[in-house]
Amino acid sequence: MKLTTAQFKTDFLAEIKTLYATDLSDTSAFGQFVALGHLLRRYDGPNWTRTSERYRQDDVKQVYYFSIEFLPGRLLKSNLLNLGLMQPVRQGLQELGLDLENISAAEPDPGLGNGGLGRLAACYMDSMASLGLAGNGNGIRYRYGLFKQVFMNGYQVELPDDWLRNGDVWEIRRENKACLVRFGGNVWMTPQADGSLKPTYEHTDDVLAVPYDTGMVGDHNGVTNTLRLWSAELPPSADQTYYSQAQRDRIDEITKVLYPDDSNSAGQALRLRQEYFFSSAGVQSILRHYSLRHHGVRELGQKIAIHINDTHPTLVIPELMRLLMDDHHCSWDVAWELTREVMSYTNHTIMQEALETWPIDMFKGLLPRLYQIVVEIDRHYRADKTPIFGEALVNRTAPLGNGQVRMAYLAVIGSHSVNGVAPLHTELLKTDVLRDLYAVYPERFNNKTNGIATRRWVQIANEPLAALIDQKLGTEWRHEPSQLKLLGAYATEPAFLKQLTAVKTKNKQALAKYIQSELGLTLRTDAIFDVQIKRLHAYKRQLLHVFEIIREYLAIKEHPAQVEPPRVHIFGAKAAPSYHYAKSIIKLINALADLVNHDPDIGDRLKVAFIPNYGVSLGELIIPAADVSEQISTASKEASGTSNMKLMANGALSLATRDGANIDIIQAAGEANEYPFGLSAKAVYGYYERGDYHAADFYQADPELKRVLDTLIDGTIPGVSTEGREIYDSLLRYNDEFFVLADYESYIQQQRQISHDFQDQRQWQQKALANIAAAGVFSADLAVARYADDIWQMPHTPLKA
Repeated sequence: MKLTTAQFKTDFLAEIKTLYATDLSDTSAFGQFVALGHLLRRYDGPNWTRTSERYRQDDVKQVYYFSIEFLPGRLLKSNLLNLGLMQPVRQGLQELGLDLENISAAEPDPGLGNGGLGRLAACYMDSMASLGLAGNGNGIRYRYGLFKQVFMNGYQVELPDDWLRNGDVWEIRRENKACLVRFGGNVWMTPQADGSLKPTYEHTDDVLAVPYDTGMVGDHNGVTNTLRLWSAELPPSADQTYYSQAQRDRIDEITKVLYPDDSNSAGQALRLRQEYFFSSAGVQSILRHYSLRHHGVRELGQKIAIHINDTHPTLVIPELMRLLMDDHHCSWDVAWELTREVMSYTNHTIMQEALETWPIDMFKGLLPRLYQIVVEIDRHYRADKTPIFGEALVNRTAPLGNGQVRMAYLAVIGSHSVNGVAPLHTELLKTDVLRDLYAVYPERFNNKTNGIATRRWVQIANEPLAALIDQKLGTEWRHEPSQLKLLGAYATEPAFLKQLTAVKTKNKQALAKYIQSELGLTLRTDAIFDVQIKRLHAYKRQLLHVFEIIREYLAIKEHPAQVEPPRVHIFGAKAAPSYHYAKSIIKLINALADLVNHDPDIGDRLKVAFIPNYGVSLGELIIPAADVSEQISTASKEASGTSNMKLMANGALSLATRDGANIDIIQAAGEANEYPFGLSAKAVYGYYERGDYHAADFYQADPELKRVLDTLIDGTIPGVSTEGREIYDSLLRYNDEFFVLADYESYIQQQRQISHDFQDQRQWQQKALANIAAAGVFSADLAVARYADDIWQMPHTPLKA
């Protein structure tokens, strides 16, 4: 839209007076953010209305992206960017004596996700709107996020993440679109006069699902799609005017917190209730909307696509079957054909233990009608496939087995497409994780490598870099990410490489200022900023990074005259509240940081910064400042990764195993511009097959490694006698499940190479530029276009390849 600075100032001051009955000088930064948010919603309102009306009038096919997590980050600057209003608003605020950065910082981070899964979903929502794709998000409106992480004596402590304390300026409550979701009770099929069967329910535990809609603004194209999040509320009741507190609490807890502790049966049941709650409400809403314009459901597959983002929303499959049979009177065969035509599934995990299952008794008690349908899906599958593939394979792959409802298997059987998120991951699905189902449905399996929204991760998070790229390429790259490859032409231009160095230094200064403020730690900005930001999990191997810090610390202590580039090791990570081992690693990192940062012999040559409460906004601060991107998961364990792509796009060099999308990043940017190391996936599987991995052999054979490991138990690192022993034993006594010791030597060699290469800043910046230039390959726009073309069969704005 067209907006002058003068018009914006007039509108903004009027909004302040309307909301607060006062003038600008009497408002806080948060109040200014709320006013600006309301104003942007008014500016965008006509786009949102027109988009919805056009989808209805043109009867376009729509995709509904179901995800238990959405992690959009702050939306203020994203909406300003995509509406084309950043410049007049920033200028107008400045003329009013305000600063856009301060106002943006007052916006709470929405607590709607944990990590990569939720951030991917948010990037894809941005891209759907920007491609003009009729895309809708469907998830849960969590009252509290995962948790707010603080460190006390080095230990992780979880506090409530009350992100909705002051409401959400971007959402619209639509109580007239509410749905009823049934749990428990009894259900039986009653014969009807026409010979059909109708379900009869009694004593059900009913919950009202109320939708809250947020506009997803497209990139300069007038398109605004909808992210719909469901909140659990008390249902209206004609005969019951009073609900006990226990009843209220039982309903409230469904959408109270992201990922409740499922280490006990009560937590598991709550997780299952959450998953059915948003799956049922979403599918009910879709069919209700579809029925406004269509008589019958025969065209459902031509007008609707439902995408299952990991296994959590898999209940959309039996739920759609339920609604088609019970409410729309379809036969089983018709309902099943329509369901498979509509559904597609993305798998996000390689580890078998992460594939969701539910105890049959729990599932049957909470979802009796759905259990009947799953039993019938299981029966049909066994009857159809046993004569072809044999009883043993069918038993291994059926939806019901070993007393469990197996959600990943149900997702594959009930979908027409199953995709992995990086070539290696997809290959491992075929040959290992879902091997038997691949034998049954080879035509369903395909790869769709993950992508990131460069609008947020470069244009917003790294405005200095975006402005520098504009100087060389113009602005077309902002809408056509493939144009970034043209930057390669400047790899031998010294002036441009110096400008690239200046951009990185500026970003390092911004991060250093934050760390000084929050942690009281002073950093050298000429140091190597070595970054690992991701969920704390043993397979992601923060431990390997820790061992490098210990090695560097010991080297400086023993050889103080040796000159190496200074290093800053930066961590951001949360551990699941019930994941004891991961929390022990957090304690170890913080104890090591205390040792290193306060040792006068070390000075400013080595620092460790573990920044608490990592999330999207902290990522936007850390990623542009990174020199080294640690992507060091055990080969074959990380499905794809997206922090690797974000860091790459901002000129960080990958220190990476050949795992997930790291392989594709190394190929895209060139192996000479990255630091690959470690076992291959084939080598890891070789150890599994032979059973001949002996961690102690590596410990005994490498004196440096032995010295590093011994610091965990010999008192070198104060305050971790318990945690140090636990970690030491996990590696030696319990044989190092994720091959940390096997990869140590290769990892250390590359860390030494990084120290050497960093001293030649021209060469380093050429490597950084090669990463930035290749990053367009990993744009979410390109990824979503591939989903639309290959899986959803939906039109969109074409992109240059």
